[in-house]
Amino acid sequence: MKTYIGIDLGGTNVRVSLVQPDGTVVQTVKGPSHAHEGAEAVMNNIAAMIRQISGYEKVSGIGIAVPGPVMPDGSGMAMATNIPCLEKYPLRDTLQKEFNIPVILGNDADAAGLAEALAGAGKGKRTVVYVTMSTGIGGAIIFDGKLLPGAHGYSMEVGSMSVDGGRERVHLPGYGAIEDWASGTAVTRMGKDAMPDKDVKHAGIVFDLAQEGYEPAVKICDQVSTDLAVMFANLATTIDPDCFVLGGGMMKSADVFLPLVEEKFKDRVLPALKDIPFFNASLEEPGVVGAAMLPISHGL
Repeated sequence: MKTYIGIDLGGTNVRVSLVQPDGTVVQTVKGPSHAHEGAEAVMNNIAAMIRQISGYEKVSGIGIAVPGPVMPDGSGMAMATNIPCLEKYPLRDTLQKEFNIPVILGNDADAAGLAEALAGAGKGKRTVVYVTMSTGIGGAIIFDGKLLPGAHGYSMEVGSMSVDGGRERVHLPGYGAIEDWASGTAVTRMGKDAMPDKDVKHAGIVFDLAQEGYEPAVKICDQVSTDLAVMFANLATTIDPDCFVLGGGMMKSADVFLPLVEEKFKDRVLPALKDIPFFNASLEEPGVVGAAMLPISHGL
């Protein structure tokens, strides 16, 4: 059986796993990413972790999920906010030269979406739209088992999608960008503003209060669910996927807001699109599994 190495590279930590084609994780090595020590330190660290994987020399490919958009030629990160030393760095070629094994890079949200499409909640579906809702909002389009990266590597940077042009800009270029008004960060911000008497440390507290019927939280939940419904309706009208697969930390509160999203979604799409299902992401380790699926999606 073929095996692959999946690398989930973050600004703080890195995980390196040996993964089978069905998504089974055989072995994992994890540790700090050393992002503050420079590109060479990061790469030396990754190489050392790969060598701790049993049988690494025999894998059919290495996939790396990175926290940012990938350059159009797939050689490195086009933008690396969390790991600035790796911006435009030849990450792929450096590892290929080190191990003489094909290396494929992918954005972390893209990789997680690929994992869910090939081995998770979207398995068996032809067109899967994956959306992760956490600190920010991002996602991936997977068609026939392959990612749609886009001409600039920015496909499904959906957080910038405007859902209400009448609202102010917060962080992203678009007026009323969905990430500025419906991400975990946004829900927390709005909760603190609307409920100064509550200790709103994260979005889950706002949703818990909404479930209890606390009016300011109910209003936030209603607006967030509307904004998300607009986003999903736009995606459905543009892509017509077989399903949506939803991941990220906000999904811990899905029982509070997702039924509202689905109801409002159906009110905003053509009749034929009303039956598009919303699935919860199902994999425990989508980062490393998705990274390992990158070379599989390239036929390796």
